[in-house]
Amino acid sequence: MREEFSTHPHAHRRLAAILAADIAGYSQMMGHDEEGTVRRLKHVRREIVDPTLEEHYGRLVKNTGDGFIAMFDSPLEAVRCAIVIQQSVAARNTGLPRDYWLQYRMGLNLGDVIVEPDDVFGDGVNIAARLEALAIPGGVYISGGIYEQIKNKLVCGYQSLGDEKLKNITDPVRIYRVLPDPVSFTGATKKRPSYLIPAGIAAAFALVAAGLYTTGYWPVGGQTNLVSIERFPQWVPVPLTSVTNQPAPSPRVEPTTGNTANAAKPLAPSPDPPPAAPASDPQVAILAPSLPAVRMIQTASGFRDCETCPEMIRIPGGSFRMGSDEDPSEQPIRTVTIAPFAIGLSPISVAEWNRCAAAKGCPFALEGSETAPARNLSWLDAKQYADWLAQVTGKPYRLPSEAEWEYAARAGTSTRFWWGRELEPGKANCRDCGASQDPKAPMPVGSFARNAFGGADFGGGVAQWVADCWVANYRDAPSDGLPRTAQNCRENVLRGGSWRSNAASVRPASRTHYDTGVRYPAHGFRIARSL
Repeated sequence: MREEFSTHPHAHRRLAAILAADIAGYSQMMGHDEEGTVRRLKHVRREIVDPTLEEHYGRLVKNTGDGFIAMFDSPLEAVRCAIVIQQSVAARNTGLPRDYWLQYRMGLNLGDVIVEPDDVFGDGVNIAARLEALAIPGGVYISGGIYEQIKNKLVCGYQSLGDEKLKNITDPVRIYRVLPDPVSFTGATKKRPSYLIPAGIAAAFALVAAGLYTTGYWPVGGQTNLVSIERFPQWVPVPLTSVTNQPAPSPRVEPTTGNTANAAKPLAPSPDPPPAAPASDPQVAILAPSLPAVRMIQTASGFRDCETCPEMIRIPGGSFRMGSDEDPSEQPIRTVTIAPFAIGLSPISVAEWNRCAAAKGCPFALEGSETAPARNLSWLDAKQYADWLAQVTGKPYRLPSEAEWEYAARAGTSTRFWWGRELEPGKANCRDCGASQDPKAPMPVGSFARNAFGGADFGGGVAQWVADCWVANYRDAPSDGLPRTAQNCRENVLRGGSWRSNAASVRPASRTHYDTGVRYPAHGFRIARSL
């Protein structure tokens, strides 16, 4: 269990990860539009900063005018939190004129600090503040202490900025810039912050850099340091030794280039299933979750491929208008044609995930109610479950594409929500969806009304991973419902919002993204199956 922050009335020392942040150019914005700037800052704090700190187990120590200082037990959660805040604020900015953008600079340090009930002191805090002052707008700078704790645990790039002498800090501090995506990594290796390059050696530096750039090395502070991208370890399937005499399903074809427009080819249609068997049929395998079912089991809503398999609903093929005008990431709106497929009636539950874990097909078991949606899962975890289920059943299980997900969620509608234009209690599980819900955890799967296709929990609960690699809009997206994939994809798409999200996030068109290999408490998934 996570140790709670002390409430002892007297100051004490402890090791903590400190996050210092402030808004770049805030005074100038206040001079142009004082009331509007304050209003936007309050919205960002209320809608992004405060809930993100809570989700990553951070404590807001204090607001500092336009900035804040926060404290974390975990350096990993501190960096995750910083990245999520920066990405969320950047997404909000895209809908505003450039002069209205709010951009945080962030610095993080791991240090021994003095903690009081309403403040925190010490060089650990001062270093974080100095790093924040050096950071570029929208940037996250971390100390070497933070880097050593997270370097092999996050899907990020890290640009070494060398050892820097900071004001009123005795020893030089090694600084790294966090690069959440490969594009920023490439840009960073081509353009160095000017404050780290003495004017007298700028020309020589440029010559040396030109020679060393292609090798991946970058000269900093008179030494040669490797500028690297720390990659999440490649996923390796867990051998399913308990499965015998079971042919594996046809593998999905992966693209051979990084072009996200080249989607994977669809699976060949599987042969028609044998006639449905009643649940009492002795031929139906009901004991070992790692064994394939002999016959498909019909249910009131759809079907299961084994007694313990997730319940699926059949989705008829058709065309629909995908996207919306509410967010640039949901544009351009276009017509997409979907082939018939099946999708999970609801997100995968804790019980369903734990059957995979018990069969050694998933890496760990989850705690909590068996009827709760499985959560705190990465995209790689979700894919591993789908691959396991495909192997043990011999059926083409997979993650749905985001086009399939939206089509199934809309269920033939074109309104803002699948049930209509306005919020209605009992239709979605989010923080302001108007029903009696648990603010600390999602409701059990199937707790909310089903749409016209018979699917449940398409709004809120857990944000659901889909197959697609994240692309910021729908330009050049396929019109046949296939996922957009890429080699070495670092971020994947999430759909549906979570119980922590606001109502706008539970729209069928709403989409967001997160690191492929990073687990997050509000993330889960549902599966799909080709028919």
